[in-house]
Amino acid sequence: MTVSYTLEVADARFGGFSKLLFRWKGSIYRLLYKDLLAFCAVYLFFSLFYRFLLSPQQQDLFERIALYCDQFTNTSFIPVLFVLGFYVTLAFNRWWGQYSSFPLPDNLMMAVCGNVHGADERGRLLRRTLMRYANLSSVLILRSVSTRVRRRFPTLEHVVEAGFMTTRELKKFESLHSDFNKYWVPLTWFSNLAAAAREEGRVRDDVALRLLMDELNKYRGKCSLLFHYDWISIPLVYTQVVTLAVYSFFGFCVIGRQFLNPEKGYKDHKMDMYVPVFTLLQFFFYAGWLKVGELIINPFGEDDDDFETNQLIDRNIQVSMLAVDDMYQNLAPVEKDKHWAQRHFSVPYTVSTAAETLKPAFKGSAFDMRTSADDLEIHRPADSSYLPLKGSLGEGLDSLLQRGQGILRGRSLPSLVDASTYPNEDDGASPDVNIVNHREQNALIKVAVGHE
Repeated sequence: MTVSYTLEVADARFGGFSKLLFRWKGSIYRLLYKDLLAFCAVYLFFSLFYRFLLSPQQQDLFERIALYCDQFTNTSFIPVLFVLGFYVTLAFNRWWGQYSSFPLPDNLMMAVCGNVHGADERGRLLRRTLMRYANLSSVLILRSVSTRVRRRFPTLEHVVEAGFMTTRELKKFESLHSDFNKYWVPLTWFSNLAAAAREEGRVRDDVALRLLMDELNKYRGKCSLLFHYDWISIPLVYTQVVTLAVYSFFGFCVIGRQFLNPEKGYKDHKMDMYVPVFTLLQFFFYAGWLKVGELIINPFGEDDDDFETNQLIDRNIQVSMLAVDDMYQNLAPVEKDKHWAQRHFSVPYTVSTAAETLKPAFKGSAFDMRTSADDLEIHRPADSSYLPLKGSLGEGLDSLLQRGQGILRGRSLPSLVDASTYPNEDDGASPDVNIVNHREQNALIKVAVGHE
């Protein structure tokens, strides 16, 4: 079962996370204690072997080997932090993507309830069958990716016994030959049945049918995405690299982190201890990080924090049938609300939350910004139609304005637009000349209108 502790960390307080450290179910202790015990046993074996079973000459050789291994564990020769951090980030994004792709029928059941009409037995049968097909598709895909669901429905006969499929539908399903997963077949039944409901008039127009198909395609897309998440894993080579990096690092630590004889004056070996506290902490963090990646890379297993797929199946079929059957046109009488006669009203608070009414409402970060006198003064620029230009450019614009105003005085604007749209076919000028005149007239009209 998924371990939820959200309520316990709802408020930030002193030592807020410390209470979570003493949990066992879903904890890192339960996930890592066997590996930690194995590491301690191997470390203790080499420690006793070095101290009591080796001759002085053999101890010298062991000490040289330990110093050689230790120089690699105290440097970045093995990039454990880099490969672990990137791997766990990749696994977490994959984990969240798998959760987001879980097929939930909520949008689809709302579309069915609002667009497949009929309070008689036929209408009820259509709505329930449509949602049963949708839930059947999710059960079929979850049987393929989740060990929990597979153990619950080991065969299709168990699916029939659970009520997701009828015996005749099972025969029809098995008669369809395909070398690939057939989780999509019930969704095809859904689309065919929706089309039949449209022909019967249960779905009143094509817009409603289109809405049903759109929601069905979104639902099918999530089922397909779930299948492909299970099919395409994180590349095996990267998982192997991360595992080898962590295991080889602590393999060297087993020998390199041994406490050597302090009387021989080795560097950083001035104290003799039997328990390598900081090495054990390092193992706990690094190996625990690797275990987190191992836990979330496939959340459809049976670990403590894996997805509750069976519970989601129960929830989906229950709310689907409740929405399209019991709640179809089952409304409470429409009445005036409590604040009908009040233009301005406020919603009451309890005594423990009444202090929140004293806080001013947030209206925007710049709403109460202080302003100076210059900010409040209005600047009115001089009223001029256009800035005077000097030189040949100014004279050219003045000439264009005068010609445009002359054209406007002689004819109305609609007639000018009509005339400018079609060049004069009676002119003896060539078509290219007409086109040039036509463009010039349009430019003059636009300039003159803007000036007016």
